[in-house]
Amino acid sequence: MPPRLRPEGPETTSPGDSRVAPPAPPRFLRSVVRPWRAVPVVFATIWLLVVAIPIYYMILATFRNQNTYLTSNAWLPDHLTLSSYGQVWDAHLGSYFLNSVILTVACVVLSVTLCLGAAYRIVRRQSRWVGVSFSLMLFGLAIPIQAIIVPLYVLIVKMHLYDTMYALILVLTAAAVPVSVLIMVSFVRDIPRELISAMLIDGGTEWTVFRNLIWPLSRPVISTLAIYNGLNVWNNFLLPLVLTISHATVLPLGLNTLKGQFSENVPVMMAGVLLSTLPLVVLFIFMRRQVMSSLGGITAR
Repeated sequence: MPPRLRPEGPETTSPGDSRVAPPAPPRFLRSVVRPWRAVPVVFATIWLLVVAIPIYYMILATFRNQNTYLTSNAWLPDHLTLSSYGQVWDAHLGSYFLNSVILTVACVVLSVTLCLGAAYRIVRRQSRWVGVSFSLMLFGLAIPIQAIIVPLYVLIVKMHLYDTMYALILVLTAAAVPVSVLIMVSFVRDIPRELISAMLIDGGTEWTVFRNLIWPLSRPVISTLAIYNGLNVWNNFLLPLVLTISHATVLPLGLNTLKGQFSENVPVMMAGVLLSTLPLVVLFIFMRRQVMSSLGGITAR
């Protein structure tokens, strides 16, 4: 009778076998055997350094003056001062900053509220006129704002809104409507209709459903669009340049003015740029969980 061949593979011990299985290799040896696991970590570290080093340099530059900017150590300065921020404030950048905050908050609140209400109405009312209205809103995605800047200027002048915050709020909110409605309609359609029907059967009205169901469930997409629209409004340069002249000057135009006054003073320019980015960073920090939740929901769908 020929001998039975033993199957290939790792040796296993039976309950009655006295042999001891060989110990597993140490964890550091296993990582050496599979080095490709460290590739993502290396690339992430390189990307972190690429992003963090310029930010660190910019922040340090704001705490120096023009006299020591080119003479002292750029990475470890021995003397720090707040004189750059004082010069920025004296250049009326504070009023420009306040105008940008008011403009951004007003546009974000109006665009998010109106577009979520429109999305709920589009999803709930399937009629011809609702479909036509939705198509007209989406048609705005195909028209760049630069193509209609002259008609907008003429319209704002005839409405006697030139050089006012109302003109910027009206135009920038309208510019955010197409993409906001498109995203919110897609999100509201994924809400189960059974929940809406249950609230209506319990005696709720359409307003009750919108306030107590649609709005709380839409917080992730609201946060995402708030950051997206806020970024577009905050950094918009063309519309404030065309529709304002002095009274409603916002921060991008203020930075352009600051560049003309302190073109050779790098610390002052760095201080102005840093102040212009802080609100967006704070907005993202407070809404990052909602944004991650929204992105996770999109990936799951």
